[in-house]
Amino acid sequence: MALSAVAIKAAKSRDKPYKLADRDGLYLEVSPTGARSWRMNYRYLGKQKTLTFGRWPAVGLADARKKCDAAREVLARGDDPGEQAKLERIAASVASASSFEAVAEEYLAKIEKEGRSSVTMKKKRWLIGFIDKSIGKRPISAISAPELLLTLRKMEKKGKYETARRLRSTCSQIFRYAIATGRAERDVTVDLRGALIVPKAVHRPAITDASKVGGLLRSIESFDGHPTTQIALKLVPHVFVRPGELRHAEWTEFDLDANVWTIPAEKTKMRRPHAIPLSRQTLEIIASIEHDADYSRFLFPSLRSVQRPMSENTINAALRRMGYAQDEMTGHGFRAMAATLLNEMGLWNPDAIERQLAHQDSNAVRRAYARGEFWEERVRMMQHWSDYLDEPRAGAKVLKGDFGQRATHSS
Repeated sequence: MALSAVAIKAAKSRDKPYKLADRDGLYLEVSPTGARSWRMNYRYLGKQKTLTFGRWPAVGLADARKKCDAAREVLARGDDPGEQAKLERIAASVASASSFEAVAEEYLAKIEKEGRSSVTMKKKRWLIGFIDKSIGKRPISAISAPELLLTLRKMEKKGKYETARRLRSTCSQIFRYAIATGRAERDVTVDLRGALIVPKAVHRPAITDASKVGGLLRSIESFDGHPTTQIALKLVPHVFVRPGELRHAEWTEFDLDANVWTIPAEKTKMRRPHAIPLSRQTLEIIASIEHDADYSRFLFPSLRSVQRPMSENTINAALRRMGYAQDEMTGHGFRAMAATLLNEMGLWNPDAIERQLAHQDSNAVRRAYARGEFWEERVRMMQHWSDYLDEPRAGAKVLKGDFGQRATHSS
């Protein structure tokens, strides 16, 4: 007699498992705990076998019968329904591991192990988060260029042209990883070249007028915020590193006897160590920091926890507090300020300035040669730069014609 929904609901648990038979080998097994599982007994090549279709009530009576009928059809063709179910599970697992999301996660884990910074990883995950779920769940090999373009166009409609461009680049890296691991045959982002809106170049706000530098430095001197923030503000014009490199600076990176700050590769944009000659003024600023590595490994720890560096917005917030608008000066602007004025001096090899900014030469041989050739010049240049900053900070008027005279005298 076939089972009914009423009989299934009325079934009580017993000391031992028992079966409620339906038809064609299908039955519901009731365990002592009350759990009820659908199973089907069948014979294949003379051997007794059992298939499991899931638990009731997640799998209802009608669904269990459909699964049983499908298994019987496989058996009628001369195949083992149990083996086919196993192959289908394997195929589903492989498909899941080959989805865009799965490949992207593997790629992110790989570059994280290679030493990419936490900031870079955060940005990569943020970008990948814009990929539609419909695309993310699909096998990466099945995603077409027009399909990916639809996702990028949604971002463009919101005016996020630069984000769309960066996401295309990140997707390209993921597709290339999929090709290397045998889960895709080509990088479809190549077909999107020229399809996205090219964003207008946005220059970071910076004070590059020599006559205005003094006002900025004097504002820093009179800053009435937290002392640690003020010291960071005093230091950044002299070293003009990227804001993230400044706030993540650690005591172990400084050789104060050799007057060098070496930023490790994992903290730099180009993923190469970057050495910074420390001028006399820079050393004095660092010496004014009241804590040491026993208190925090960071020169500029967070106000909330000495185990973390200062917030990424601290420097910009301090500049706003000092009266400098967002379109006037930023923490990154100290790099443009130094680059512009050092080049205007006409005293330094442009390549030495580029090396000091940690801008990477695309030619590996030339890059290796430049690293050694310009070090001594960079040492002199950084001391000269600090000497130059002392004059407008003290209120002296700075004229372009003064650059050569000061440089000659200081070197």
